[in-house]
Amino acid sequence: MASLQPFYNWSRDLKETDIKLPVLFIGHGSPMNGIQDNAFSRTWSKFGKEIPRPKAVLVVSAHWLTNGTHITAMAQPKTIHDFGGFPQALFDVQYPAKGHPELAKFTTSLITSTKVGLDHDWGLDHGTWTIVRHMYPNADIPVLQLSIDYNKPAQYHFELAKELYSLRSKGVLIIGSGNMVHNLSMVAWDKLNEPEYGYDWAVEMNELFKEKISNRDFKSLIDYEKLNSAAKLAIPSPDHYYPLLYASALQDSKDEISFFNDKAVGGSLTMTSVKWGV
Repeated sequence: MASLQPFYNWSRDLKETDIKLPVLFIGHGSPMNGIQDNAFSRTWSKFGKEIPRPKAVLVVSAHWLTNGTHITAMAQPKTIHDFGGFPQALFDVQYPAKGHPELAKFTTSLITSTKVGLDHDWGLDHGTWTIVRHMYPNADIPVLQLSIDYNKPAQYHFELAKELYSLRSKGVLIIGSGNMVHNLSMVAWDKLNEPEYGYDWAVEMNELFKEKISNRDFKSLIDYEKLNSAAKLAIPSPDHYYPLLYASALQDSKDEISFFNDKAVGGSLTMTSVKWGV
């Protein structure tokens, strides 16, 4: 019983507060954004100063795809460099934020639609640390990741995310990290440095997604493949899109919706991000 005491202490202390943290969907783009001082990273840093300081951060990253749903439950998650072909300076980055085993256990108790595994092997992948290190450079806030069960459809992820809603009022900042439009096979590598360069279909889909988000048209967001023919170009695989569904599901009808980093990159990617709440 003694080993369970920290969990009970955390559960007891997680009281509802007058401040409900916003929920974010962040287009993370290239891992280089993790070490560059650019318009994207400066916005992330700005949010870290403006948002009420959270007790912990929970990220749903496009780069942790699993069988079943899992949450990191180690005390000290490792920094994962899950990419190749980048400068050594990027591989040298360590983001030593602590984990939070008690919060991980508490979160599993909130999710009743499926069994959530407590993971001790993963860590913080670049969908998480490249963003959070700009928001909280001192690495003094615990950070956890929730995986994406890649065998499940969009509706499943949207419904599962709803079960996390109460965390917003308990001091946990929840971030979905992916990209609204993400087709790496069609990137115009020679246009990466051309500001806001986007193919017509990428810009079209980005605007359509923003419209559906603004109108809280959840059905269209869930059934995105039915929107039009450009949807399959914008989302050839749903890994970077599913985090948007997690974040969308965590809003309520009173949340103010705002967009930021609303730019195309390399033709077939968009960095468009969303904040629900204030």
